[in-house]
Amino acid sequence: MAKKVGYRCGECGWQTAKWVGRCGECQAWGTVEEETARGGVNVASAGAVSAPAVPIGQVKAEVAHARGTGVPELDRVLGGGLVPGAVVLLAGEPGIGKSTLLLEAAAKIARQQTVLYITGEESAAQVRVRADRIGAIQDQLYLAAETDLSALVAHVEKVQPDLLIVDSVQTIGSAQATGVPGGVTQVREVAGNLVRLAKERGMSTVLVGHVTKEGSIAGPRTLEHLVDVVLHFEGDRHSRLRMVRAIKNRYGPVDEVGCFDLHEGGIEGIADASGLFVSHRAEPVPGTCVTVTLEGTRPLPAEVQALVARTEAQQPRRSSSGLDTYRVTMVLAVLERRLNAKLGGCDVFTATVGGIKLSDPAVDLSVMLAVASAAGDKALPPGLVVMGEVGLAGELRPVRDVRRRLSEAARLGFTRALVPAGSLDAGKRKNGERSLVPVGGRSTNFLPGFDVVEADNVWDALTHVT
Repeated sequence: MAKKVGYRCGECGWQTAKWVGRCGECQAWGTVEEETARGGVNVASAGAVSAPAVPIGQVKAEVAHARGTGVPELDRVLGGGLVPGAVVLLAGEPGIGKSTLLLEAAAKIARQQTVLYITGEESAAQVRVRADRIGAIQDQLYLAAETDLSALVAHVEKVQPDLLIVDSVQTIGSAQATGVPGGVTQVREVAGNLVRLAKERGMSTVLVGHVTKEGSIAGPRTLEHLVDVVLHFEGDRHSRLRMVRAIKNRYGPVDEVGCFDLHEGGIEGIADASGLFVSHRAEPVPGTCVTVTLEGTRPLPAEVQALVARTEAQQPRRSSSGLDTYRVTMVLAVLERRLNAKLGGCDVFTATVGGIKLSDPAVDLSVMLAVASAAGDKALPPGLVVMGEVGLAGELRPVRDVRRRLSEAARLGFTRALVPAGSLDAGKRKNGERSLVPVGGRSTNFLPGFDVVEADNVWDALTHVT
């Protein structure tokens, strides 16, 4: 018999004795739900352990090695592939292509292993039609349409899969928990049982999750803590480009990104994504500046665009798309204070090209020069790429892996780069030794036909490009 013990917030875990409409800790509305207890374990009468403890040197590490999915871009983000017993949460907006990506990966894995695909949002016939369209028919790929947890477990017992895909976790309900499927209590109960099932069987498991209107993963925050890997599938619905990012990964990096092309015939990985986020035009346009961001080990040239327009409104607009709003606001403040830019009576809009989201501090300098170019209605020199973090005092700070970024820019045909002073000397100086770059910057022939200009501050940077 379930026993009432109080109320808990599904987002942050805050507890209270009485129901309230708003969480007292995270201030989220409608997340506090009744919690029940079903009894605990008597420590004095604990049963036998599942496996005896052994010295760590005798533990077999090969069972935790990743196995490739057959989708290189997905393996890049996962850190090599799926680890047996690992639980992956793939979240994204409805209709973004999550099911298509997983069905594609499931078909390739089913060539060597057994895969069980549980669909709770579509019928089995609907999934079969999609599989026919993308060529994902395999003998070892099993499909079932279920929304009950006990029936799901029964399918696992019968099929004995190496990989389990649940699409989606919000549609599965458990008779052992209160509430409706998709609710905080139900999602926590279902996810907890699936995690235990995966660990006991050494079965890789992928859970599909929904996202909220704000873009965060729906369901209780504890869901992200239960799983081993959290992936976010993103992209513009009006574009074919899709990207997968790792938010949490116990088996690999969390800064890698996988690029995909979603089309009628399925979804394909894009091995060389350089050039997708840069506009191709014959003549330079005021308000545009190209930078090179680093997504994990992959350098990606990206274009930042800015528009500055006079306004009669008392509160000028500051809008950004694909950029960190707080960093853009900081850069605009530095531009006004250190370079005396008159932006008080202007609306300022900044955006990226191709739907990419840039959070790398190296983007700061490109945002500043794009806005300065738009405000002065003067285009930057053609073939120029810039990168650098901007400080509040107007100084330019070096960023990591500059040489790798510059090599990628040179490969794509850029002929000139602007970087913070000391970027090319990073790692070559002794502790405490100052850079030999003179104030005002210098020009270095980094590669044949590719010059690099180093600058100390934003004033020097603006001087070198105008």
